[in-house]
Amino acid sequence: MTFETALAAEIWASKYRFHTADGGGDATVQDTWARVADAVAQAEDPEHRSAWRSRFLSALEDFQFIPAGRILAGAGTARSVTLFNCFVMGTLPDDLPGIFDHLREAAVTLQQGGGVGMDFSTIRPAGAPVRGVGADASGPLSFMDVWDSMCRTILSAGQRRGAMMGCLRIDHPDIEAFIDAKRTATRLRNFNLSVLVTDAFLEALQRDEAWPLVFNGEVYRTVPAAGLWKRLMQATYDCAEPGVIFIDRVNARNNLADCETISASNPCGEQMLPPYGACLLGSINLARLVPEPFTPGAALDEERLAELTRTAIRLLDNVIDISRFPLEAQAKEARDKRRLGLGITGLADALIFCGQTYGSEEAAETTRRWLGVIKREAYRASAQLAAEKGPYPFYDPAILDRPNLLDLDEDTRALIAQHGLRNGCLTSIAPTGTTSIVAGNVSSGVEPVFAYCYVRKVRQPDGSTRDEAVEDYALSVWKRLRGDEAPPADVFVTAQTLTPAQHLLMQAAAQEMVDSSISKTVNCPEDIDFDSFCDVYLEGWRMGCKGLTTYRPNAITGSVLSVASEAPPPEPEPSTLLARTDALEGVTYKVKWPHSAHAVYVTLNDAPDGERPFEIFVNSKNMEHYAWTLALTRMISAVFRRGGDVAFVAEELKAVFDPQGGAWLSGRYVPSLPAAIGGIVERHLARTPSEPVDKAEPDASARPFVPRACPRCGGGSLLRKEGCDSCLDCGYSKCG
Repeated sequence: MTFETALAAEIWASKYRFHTADGGGDATVQDTWARVADAVAQAEDPEHRSAWRSRFLSALEDFQFIPAGRILAGAGTARSVTLFNCFVMGTLPDDLPGIFDHLREAAVTLQQGGGVGMDFSTIRPAGAPVRGVGADASGPLSFMDVWDSMCRTILSAGQRRGAMMGCLRIDHPDIEAFIDAKRTATRLRNFNLSVLVTDAFLEALQRDEAWPLVFNGEVYRTVPAAGLWKRLMQATYDCAEPGVIFIDRVNARNNLADCETISASNPCGEQMLPPYGACLLGSINLARLVPEPFTPGAALDEERLAELTRTAIRLLDNVIDISRFPLEAQAKEARDKRRLGLGITGLADALIFCGQTYGSEEAAETTRRWLGVIKREAYRASAQLAAEKGPYPFYDPAILDRPNLLDLDEDTRALIAQHGLRNGCLTSIAPTGTTSIVAGNVSSGVEPVFAYCYVRKVRQPDGSTRDEAVEDYALSVWKRLRGDEAPPADVFVTAQTLTPAQHLLMQAAAQEMVDSSISKTVNCPEDIDFDSFCDVYLEGWRMGCKGLTTYRPNAITGSVLSVASEAPPPEPEPSTLLARTDALEGVTYKVKWPHSAHAVYVTLNDAPDGERPFEIFVNSKNMEHYAWTLALTRMISAVFRRGGDVAFVAEELKAVFDPQGGAWLSGRYVPSLPAAIGGIVERHLARTPSEPVDKAEPDASARPFVPRACPRCGGGSLLRKEGCDSCLDCGYSKCG
C-alpha cells in the first residue's frame, strides 16, 4: 500500500516508523502493521499466536483500526517507552518534598512518551501560612510554572514535546488566578487547563448565590457564583482556555466509581482518570467502512464494524500485558482495572459518504447507531475475554448497575453476569490528529471536517515549522469518483460553517454511547456575542456532556491549521528597524548587584511617541561582562525597534538562572543579573508615559546567595553551612 499523501508518508516516517542504526526496521507501513501485530500477539498462548497475529494484522491493514501513536511507534521495538498515551499523575501532597517527588514522576512519564494530567487543587493557596518555616505559600500556579518549565525541556520519547493537563477545582481560593493564567501569552504554554466545575457550583449559579472558596475546610472568602462564572467564560471567550470538566458527572457515570475517584483528565480530555490512572487508545476508522461512497444506497458496513470492534478490544487488552510503564504505580493501576479507550475516527467523512450532514438530527442518530454497535460489541468481547482469561482484578458484579451499562441489551448483560468483564472501562474518543493524517487525512475523531483544503504547520526537527497544503479524504474520494463535478454544499459542511448548537448535538449524541469522555472542540464564530457563548457551556451541561472545550478565533492563541486561500497571500514587506532621532527621553535604573564591586546602570530610552521602549543600554565600571552585555543590549534594542508586544523580553530575561548564584534584591530572590535586568524592563513597560519614575533604588543591603557547583550532580546548589557542604539538588553532603 502507498500513502494517500506525501504528508502522510512524512509523518509515518518521522513519528511511527521504526528504524535502526544499521538500516533495519520498517521499510514500509506494512512492516509497521506487521511489527505491531506480532508484538501484540506475544500476549497470547503460543499455540494461538499465529492465528491472532493474522487477525490483528487484518484489522490494521488499510488503516481500518488505528492504534494510538505510542503503540504504532513503540510496539515490538524493544525501546524503553510506554505504549500508553494517557496518564493522570498521583495526588499531589501539600508539602515541598512531596511536590518535587511528583515533578520527577511526571518528568519520567513524559520522557517515556506519555501525556500527563494533574489536579493542583490539593496545594494550598498563595499567601497561606506554611507553619514551621515562617513563610507564606506560593500557591498552585507557581508550581505549575515549574511543571511547565520541566516539560519544555523534555523531548517526549525522542519524538515530540510533552503534553500536560492542569486542573483546579472551582472552589479553590486561587481559582481566579488559574482562570486568568493563560491571558499571558507566554505562560503555561505546555499545559491545557481545565476548571473542575461541580454540581454544587452550577446550582449556586442558577440560584445567583455567593460561592465559598475553600481549602482544607477553611473558607478563605466568598465570591458571587455569577461573577466567577463570567470570569471563566470571559477568559475562554478571549483565549480559548480554560476548558470545563463537569467533575461530578464524570464520577457519577464512571464504571469504576466503586473503587476510585477521578479529579483530572489526560491532556486532550477524552480520558478522565484516577490517580496514576493510565489508558490505552485506539480508533476504528469509519471512513474505511463505507464500501460504496456517494451512491444512493451508501451505508456503513456494520458487520465489519462489529468484527473490528471485537478484534480491537482484544488487541488493546493484550497491549496492557506487553507495555512498559514509567512508574510501578501506573502499572498496578492499569493491570488492576485494565481500562481501555476504544474510539473512532473518520466519522465526518463516513457521514459525507452516506449523504448525511454533520450536525443534523439524522447524523446525530446515525452516530448513536454506529457507536451503539461499538459499545455492544466491546462489552461482549470483554465478557468473552473474561471467560477466557479472567475478569479484571477489581471486578465487582455491581458494575451492571452503573449508568453506562443499563442500556445494554439483555443478551450482553447476561454474558457479563455470567463471566464478568475483562476491562473496567472500554470506550472513549480521542482527537487522533496525526494518525488520521497518516490514514489519508480522514476527519479526526468525532470532529467535523475542519476544511476540505487547508494548510497545516508541520514542525521540523530544529523546532521551526513549514506549511503543507492538505486535502480532506472525503473530497479526494469525491474527485476520484466524480471528477470536476461540484460536491454538494449541504453535505460538505465544515467546522467553521456549523453552529455551536450543531457541534453540541453531535458531542452529546456520541457521549451517550461512550464510557469515558470525548475530545471535541466546539467552534464558535468570532462575532458570537458573549451571552450566547456562555450559553454553549450551560447547554452542554444540560445535554449530558462531561466537559467542554470551545474555540473562538482570538489574538492570543494560534492554530496548527489554517484554511488555504484561493491565491497565495502577498509577500510581507521586509521588516525594517525604526530610525533613531537625535534625542530620546528615557530612564536610567541603578542595580547594586552583590557579586560585583560596582553598580550596574540600566538605561531604557523610549521611542519618539513615548508609547514603548526604543533601546536599552547596560553600563558598569566592571568590564568583566562587557561582551555579553553589549551583545544582549544590541539584540534587545533591535527587538524593541521592530515594534509589537515586547513583554516577552522581560519574561525571557527573568527566567535566566545563574549557577554561580543569584541575590536578594528588595526582599525578593533574583536568580541572575540578566533576571534583574528583566525585572527592570518589566517595571519600565508597566509605567505609563505620564507616570513619574519611582526613584527608589533596589535594597542597598542586597545580600548574595552564592551556591557553588556540586561535585556529584554538577548543579549550582552547593552551600556551605555548619562546617559542611550540602547540595540542595541531589542531597550530596561532605563535612570538613
